[in-house]
Amino acid sequence: MNISLAAEPLFHIGSFPVTNTIVVTLLVSLLIIAASAILKSRVHLIPRGFQNMVESVLEALLNLVDSVTQDRRQSKKFFPLVATIFIFVILSNWVEVVPGMGTIGLRETHEGKEILVPLFRSGSADLNMTLALAIISVMSAQILGIAAIGIGKYAGKFFVSPFAKPYFVGTFVGVLELVSEVAKLISFSFRLFGNIFAGEVLLMVMLFLVPYFAPLPFLFLELFVGFMQALVFSMLTLVFLKMAATEAAH
Repeated sequence: MNISLAAEPLFHIGSFPVTNTIVVTLLVSLLIIAASAILKSRVHLIPRGFQNMVESVLEALLNLVDSVTQDRRQSKKFFPLVATIFIFVILSNWVEVVPGMGTIGLRETHEGKEILVPLFRSGSADLNMTLALAIISVMSAQILGIAAIGIGKYAGKFFVSPFAKPYFVGTFVGVLELVSEVAKLISFSFRLFGNIFAGEVLLMVMLFLVPYFAPLPFLFLELFVGFMQALVFSMLTLVFLKMAATEAAH
């Protein structure tokens, strides 16, 4: 049994390595796009079936966004990004419990040992993907914050004159706020990556030690963890969006 911390390349396009996590991330993205296209082409005034299920999920998410923003107009601005992140992350997390994920692959010899290179791995178990999501989340907060309150007021949250009351305290707090924006990238990316990679390792170990029925409780645990991580990631994004669109109190 071999579990690599980094995603394994399957082939190369020029000098660009196409890894197993990239393949799964593209498949998840195509699934979301295809489902959206099908839903759009079959929208009914009275929802039923798949449309009814999707509308129920989206309505619950919108109500959750409302509970944070307390402003329906603002909720509608933030909702597309927050809902997309939630749906994408939860599918990327849950895909790790699909049979064959991490166990079907190619046999290769590495340093004199025969190892299995999985054809498919969850995108959330790749730090590159979680870092890319974190960058999108943090940069979106900056852009929407500037659009909401203007670049001058937004910059005023971080760059405070040391001669303004409470003098140097405001400047120090502004610097801390600036550092925290960078720290968000680290906390966002490593929290999601760490939890999903740890779950992947746990499932592989249980499948290796006690196959068949013993891993079932851990599969349900991973479904719950995957849901919670998607919820935490999207809700933190929403909180950051709300904070960025709010003027600093003086």
